[in-house]
Amino acid sequence: MARARTPPAYFTEKDHEGMVFVLEGLFPPATTLIFNPILGTLLLLAIQAKGGTNIPVLVKEEQFTTAEICVLLPILQSFPYYCSYATLLASLNWGRVTESTTAQAHERLQEATEAGTWDAEMRPVRNLLSRVRPKLRRCGIEIASILETGYMLKEHSSLCNSLAQVPTITILRGGLDAFSKSEG
Repeated sequence: MARARTPPAYFTEKDHEGMVFVLEGLFPPATTLIFNPILGTLLLLAIQAKGGTNIPVLVKEEQFTTAEICVLLPILQSFPYYCSYATLLASLNWGRVTESTTAQAHERLQEATEAGTWDAEMRPVRNLLSRVRPKLRRCGIEIASILETGYMLKEHSSLCNSLAQVPTITILRGGLDAFSKSEG
């Protein structure tokens, strides 16, 4: 059995079943993200109607390290709004985003701003985001930086290409027997 990749403090028992993110406005209808906290994977699924049956089709799958998950999840959970620097720092440093940890992170960022060390304080978050960004781009999502505020999710043009290449599923005798590339 695979080892859990996600910090235990970040999840409740219920969360171990998976987290569904319907990012309305970023994806076409019937397209969703599912995060598997046990394996640290993010799945991009599209529902394809075939012969009167709706079938989920895996479009992309990306795996994230424990540290990457600490910056990924708060951004996904903040959609359609921005995710503040303090929220990301709280998640990375304490493994859980609460009012208390976010306030502590905000205070640390205020002190770092006054001391002129804000860049050094945020460097670990920015480094992790630089590793998360290419993985999300392959899923059609861009992480946009908002000056002096935080980050938010936006659509990346690669999603249209990904969904155009989703295999068409052929159903024979009630089962999934064959896969073929969809046309055009």
